[in-house]
Amino acid sequence: MEEGIDMGDRWTFHNLIDKKRKSGHLWKYLLAGGIAGTCARTCTAPLERLKTLMQVLETKNVKIMSHLIEMMKEGGVISLWRGNAMNVFKLAPEIAVKIWSYEQYKEYLSSEGGELGILEKFASASLAGATSQSFIYPLEVLKTNLAVSKTGQYSGLLDCARKIWKLEKITGFYKGYIPSLLTVIPYAGVDITVYELLKTHWLNTHTEDPGLVILTGCCAFSNFCGQFVSYPLNLVRTRMQVQAILTGVPQLNMISVFYKIYKRQGVTGFFRGMTPTFLKLFPSVCISRMVYESVKPLLGIACSETVLLASSVCPLMDEAERLV
Repeated sequence: MEEGIDMGDRWTFHNLIDKKRKSGHLWKYLLAGGIAGTCARTCTAPLERLKTLMQVLETKNVKIMSHLIEMMKEGGVISLWRGNAMNVFKLAPEIAVKIWSYEQYKEYLSSEGGELGILEKFASASLAGATSQSFIYPLEVLKTNLAVSKTGQYSGLLDCARKIWKLEKITGFYKGYIPSLLTVIPYAGVDITVYELLKTHWLNTHTEDPGLVILTGCCAFSNFCGQFVSYPLNLVRTRMQVQAILTGVPQLNMISVFYKIYKRQGVTGFFRGMTPTFLKLFPSVCISRMVYESVKPLLGIACSETVLLASSVCPLMDEAERLV
């Protein structure tokens, strides 16, 4: 059964991802998406690390430029990319699990021969996001702890994992797991809803089909909206992940972390690090798109399929994981 993607009154396409999965060519899209995501994440890694550090800091005033300078003084220019290797390493399994589980949930939630409504898309994307997060979450904890570490604190990935295990055993690798799962729901819901509304508005007000530039803009804006509404949970997750390696401090649960942030910093405290998140969003999407377009011909992906693929998977990806 081939699922349809509702693109408005004039656009109804078969799900390209499902077709390529059946034909055995899905690996080409996953490889292209992985390469594009790796380049996008690496290029914006300094802003990603800055965001993570700002999330765990409890001081009231943190200036972006002064903090970037402090990061370079502490560990040199290379320290701006600390934790990026793990960020890239978890990219491929995260994308693969997300797309595979999204297809399974869509098939389960759709009626025979019917098209998915916005609620079914939302549910499928949320469940797919939760599934991929559950699969790679220990890697997410390692990435966060490496990103906030000082020079020489860890000799490498295995040393970081060993120290977390020594302090907390297996539970240390799942610190912040609950807020991480809860983050998926508003993020996926807002991301997909805004993307579909923008796309439908374009189709209803223009005679020509949206090109890659329009789709990229829709992806970037919908992704920002999704990140904005889910950001407080994202920040709480980061704070809890860092607890896994700290000794002599209380191990707070999600509610306690929320209360602590609000008591010390107020409502604005829940949006610490939002500025570098916003700054890296559009460049990340653009880099991912450009790299994908460059890699696509090398893998034999037809140019005519680009817009179809974009409409199928764009709402599911993080800003650095969007496949096209």
